[in-house]
Parts: sequence; C-alpha cells; structure tokens
Amino acid sequence: MDSSLLSVAEQLLKDLQRTYSETNKVPDDLLIALRFVFGPCALQALDLVDQRSVTCVSSPSSRKAFQVLGGSGQLYMCFTSCHYCPCPAFTFSVLRRNESLMCKHLLAACLSQAMGLCQQEQVSDQQMTHILSGQTEANT
Repeated sequence: MDSSLLSVAEQLLKDLQRTYSETNKVPDDLLIALRFVFGPCALQALDLVDQRSVTCVSSPSSRKAFQVLGGSGQLYMCFTSCHYCPCPAFTFSVLRRNESLMCKHLLAACLSQAMGLCQQEQVSDQQMTHILSGQTEANT
C-alpha cells in the first residue's frame, strides 16, 4: 500500500479519537471516510467495537496487545504497533494481495483504542511473554 494512504488512515484515526472524545459520537463524514479508506471491513470493525469485542491486554512493562473476538467466536491477538493480525483475511487481503490496509480485527482494535472503548485486562510480564510468543491467550 502507498505510504500516503497509511498517513491518511493514521490521520483519520486521530480525527476519530478527537471527535469521539468530544462528542461520544462518530459523525457521518467520519463514517464515510472510514468506509472509503478501509473498505467494507470498516463496518464490520465498527460492529465488533459496538459488541465490545476488543480487549486491551497490557503488562507492567507497558507491552500491549489486543484480543479481538471475531464474529465466528474465534479469538485473534492483534498487534497495532506493528499492524499484524493472525487471521486468514489479514494474510490474504493485506499481506498477499495488498488490497487492504488491515483486516476487520486489527481495524476494530485501532478503532476501540481511538474511541476509548477497549475492555482492559492486566497480565503479568511473564504472561505477556507467553502471549507475544504465541503460546497462550491472555486469560490462561
């Protein structure tokens, strides 16, 4: 993807954060912009946000990951800092075909973070090490 599109996406998320913190609403112009920049997964991601499907898992050492419960009931551990989700849609649409900036799970994590709607879960540094190595989910 073009780096200018990534810049537009980052600015859009900043605008969303500012507007949502002031009004507790997402205005129509931002919804249209989200759909334009992120495609059809924008509405699916907003649905995940509405369902409170995103949990920010953090540790005392300030590491963060986002656990997203997908529509199928599958949990995905997303990493917004490096723009990664282990779901098949991310692998296919983002990595292989370069058609999208992110999948609905990763976008839901970014949107939830911007809107302050993430559920929070604290884990130990040792648990976070296991999560980051792919050995376990946050609540084990």
